[in-house]
Formats: sequence, C-alpha cells, structure tokens
Amino acid sequence: MRLLSVNLGSPRRVAYTSQPEGLTGIDKHPTDGPVRVAAPGPRGTGASGLAGDAVCDTRFHGGDDQAVYAYAREELDAWERELGRPLANGVFGENLTTEGLDVSGALIGERWRIGGQVVLEVTSGRIPCQTFQGRLGERGWVRRFTRKGATGAYLRVIEPGEIRGGDPVEIVHRPDHGVTATMQFRAVTTERELLPRLLAAGDALHTDTLGQARAYVAEHGA
Repeated sequence: MRLLSVNLGSPRRVAYTSQPEGLTGIDKHPTDGPVRVAAPGPRGTGASGLAGDAVCDTRFHGGDDQAVYAYAREELDAWERELGRPLANGVFGENLTTEGLDVSGALIGERWRIGGQVVLEVTSGRIPCQTFQGRLGERGWVRRFTRKGATGAYLRVIEPGEIRGGDPVEIVHRPDHGVTATMQFRAVTTERELLPRLLAAGDALHTDTLGQARAYVAEHGA
C-alpha cells in the first residue's frame, strides 16, 4: 500500500459553486515536494489539514473531522472505464490518491501511518455536492456518485508531520465494529435506518454524523 500522490489546490473563481465569493479549491493537482500535515482546527475556522491546500467554503468543508480527503486510484480507474475518459490524480478533489488501499471500505476509526510521521484516522465518507458535479462536468453526477457509493474517506490528523508521493501507507489500527466509510455515507444519505448501527464506531465518527445517529435513536429507537 502506498501514497501515489499528494494533491493540492489553489482558490479558483468558478460559476458552479455555491460559495459566496464563487471560489473553490476542488481543482487539485499532484505536488512533488513534501507537504506538512496538521489538524486545522474546528470546521468554520479550520480549513485543510495540508499546508498549501485551499478550502474556500469552510461552512461545509475542512476542519478537524475533514482535514484530509483520500481516494483510491483503483476507484478512479473504475470511474475511467465507466465514464470513458481519463481521470488524473486529484480530479475528485482528493488530497491523497492511494494504491492498494480499500479507502471506501475503510472502517471508521481506522488509522493509517503514512511515511514515518503522519497518522490519520477515518471519520466518514464524502457527500457529493454541486461543486463536485461542476468540476467533473458530468450531468447527474451527484446522483450517480451517490448510487455507486465509492465515496473515498475523510480523515482527521492524529499525529502531524510531512508526507509526499511514494510514501508507504500502513494500517496501524482497525476497529472491530464493521462500520465503514461507505456505510456511514449510505446512512446519512439514502438509508437513514442504518444510523443506529453507526453508534458502534463511537467518538471516531465525524461529529455531525454522531449527532445525527444519536438524534435518530432518540426519535425512532435503536
């Protein structure tokens, strides 16, 4: 398992984002040098966990629970075949493009060591938005991405440090609860009845998801 590329984005003004200033950092590209990774702070004030990477709409993106976004090269390859077009590393707005790692199937609370310093922890899957659809230029993309469920994974920073493309990735902790990033995604989008099952992941869950799961159980029962 290894990190194929670290992808960074700069602010760009586009017509397809709901961000008030019309800016987005979703257009990310691989960078050669080492990149510093650290917890950015709470959402709304903190942005990306990677130095030099832009998160423009901090209402919905960035912050400690979404400090880093990872996507598997294998899933990009599958999308290439389905869409009939090449997809470069970073095209989904992912910070990390991996090889040999089941990113969407990663467990909430699973921890990865990248290189010799950084440890990241899986918090949730990625919910697609209109900015993502505009970036891809694919009609009906939000619905299509949701239906497939190959979400990639958001991660929080447990141990900061530097990473670069080519670094090895090691899974250093795997919980035994069975709650994956894809399950979390389905629970908060199309299969709300799954929400009680997410509570097995405890505080490792994205804070928003933990609140949704608890509210669902309070209203409907486990």
